[in-house]
Amino acid sequence: MREERPIIALDFPTFEEVKVFLEKFPEEEKLYVKIGMELYYACGAEIVRYVKNLGHSVFLDLKLHDIPNTVKSAMTVLAKLGVDMSNVHAAGGVEMMKAAREGFGPDGILIAVTQLTSTSEEQMQDYQNIQTSLTDSVLHYAKKTAEAGLDGVVCSAHEAAAIHEVTSQDFVCLTPGIRPAGADVGDQKRVMMPRQAREIGSNYIVVGRPITQAANPVAAYQAIKGEWNGQEELPSHH
Repeated sequence: MREERPIIALDFPTFEEVKVFLEKFPEEEKLYVKIGMELYYACGAEIVRYVKNLGHSVFLDLKLHDIPNTVKSAMTVLAKLGVDMSNVHAAGGVEMMKAAREGFGPDGILIAVTQLTSTSEEQMQDYQNIQTSLTDSVLHYAKKTAEAGLDGVVCSAHEAAAIHEVTSQDFVCLTPGIRPAGADVGDQKRVMMPRQAREIGSNYIVVGRPITQAANPVAAYQAIKGEWNGQEELPSHH
C-alpha cells in the first residue's frame, strides 16, 4: 500500500497563507496535507475543517505524548474532526499507544514517531541515555508500535526497509525530510529523494519547503509526485 500523493507540509504561520497557497491548486486536485503544531496551535480546529471542506486529506501531526487517558481523550476529539491520519510518540509506551488507538478509532491511520529525523545517534545516547544504535532504537520502537495495534511509524527512508522486515510489509512507513535532487537539506539530519524513498519502501512521503516555497508550487508538486510515482522526468524546456 503506497499513497500516490506526496503529503504537503503546510508549514505556514497563518490561516491566510494556507488559503493563498491552496488556492493556487486547481479545485479538482485533491491534496494530502500535513497540519503541524505551529499551524494548529495558531488556528485550532478551524484550519482542519477548512482543509477538509475543500476535499483534501489531512495528516494532523501533533505527536501526542502524555498519560494514556489524556491521549485517548485528545485522540477522541481529533477523530471527530475527520482527520485521515494522526500520530503519537512511541516513547509514550504501548499502553499509551493502545489508548490512542481506542480514542482515534479504527478508521484513520495512526502512526508513531520513533526518533525525530533531527536526532543524531550521539544526541540520542547523550540526552535520552539510550545506549544502542539509532537504528536499533528505531526498530525497537517500531515493533512496540505494531504490538500496540498502530498502523505504522514516522521514519527516515533509510530505516523503512528494516522496519518492514521486523514488522510487516503492510506496516506504514511515513518519511519526512524528502527533498528533490539538488535541494537544500535545511535542519534535517537524515534526508532522501522521492525516487529513493519509493525504492526503499516508504509508503508515504512528506515534502514541505521544496513545494511551499517554490516559485511555482503546483509545478513543484507535480514534479515531485511524478518522481515519487516512478514516472520518467520529462526534459525541461529552459
